[in-house]
Amino acid sequence: MLRGALAAAVTPLRDGRLDEEAFGPYVGFLAAGGLNGILALGTTGEGILFSVEERRRALELYVAASSGRVQVAVDCGAQTTADTVALATHAAEAGADAVAVIGPPYFQLDERALVEHFAAAAAACAPLPFYVYEFERASGYAVPLPVLHELRERAPNLAGLKVSDAPFDRFSPYLIEGLDVFVGPESLIFSGLEAGAAGAVSGLAAAFPREVADVVNAPTADGAARLGELRAVVERFPRHAALKFLLAQSGVPLSEEVRPPLRQLVELERDELRAWRASS
Repeated sequence: MLRGALAAAVTPLRDGRLDEEAFGPYVGFLAAGGLNGILALGTTGEGILFSVEERRRALELYVAASSGRVQVAVDCGAQTTADTVALATHAAEAGADAVAVIGPPYFQLDERALVEHFAAAAAACAPLPFYVYEFERASGYAVPLPVLHELRERAPNLAGLKVSDAPFDRFSPYLIEGLDVFVGPESLIFSGLEAGAAGAVSGLAAAFPREVADVVNAPTADGAARLGELRAVVERFPRHAALKFLLAQSGVPLSEEVRPPLRQLVELERDELRAWRASS
């Protein structure tokens, strides 16, 4: 089972391809920051923008780089059930510690379609722990609670959820007894943990692992608020490129390159981030 503080990790790229040499140093940076694990290829990891083959290879690189220092979960959510099942099957074979799946974007799927989709993905990776990734803004719809209750009957390996909805009244309905819930929005870490969440999976932790791990390990309202303010700074820029740029500023040998249609920073944005980093 997953535990504690996890980074929603970025995916290293260079010259349009996976930057295989960067995975090891990046995982080392996250582990040294006190994190318990990573979620690979999720929203922060640009996962849905990669081919199935690229996603398989990226997971293999993350598992190899972890060397048991951190847990490696992977988001296997894809547009089709077939691709989701293929990725979940590979995750179990490749040595991942857990699988997460976000609802397929674009189509407004009904409860029956969602149950069948999630159940197929969970069966493909069983007995690996399986987590539903709830993020209404990214998928285009919220996962209805009855879907989760039926999925518990269908999927014995359903371990919990990552919930990235905010504010708290959108998050709290997913705090279901017997399921481990991981907080996505950093500003909700204190209230989420206080209400029974098991930990956090944070996009901010991709570049600020120590700051997030400290709040998860000793949660306070002030600490969560500071993380919310830090997130607000990053969100002023194209987030994926900004996180990678800040990682490079921290000494991680990582390019800021992202997969289009995401865009890279312009020089003025780099200057603003450098100035902010120097003053913070």
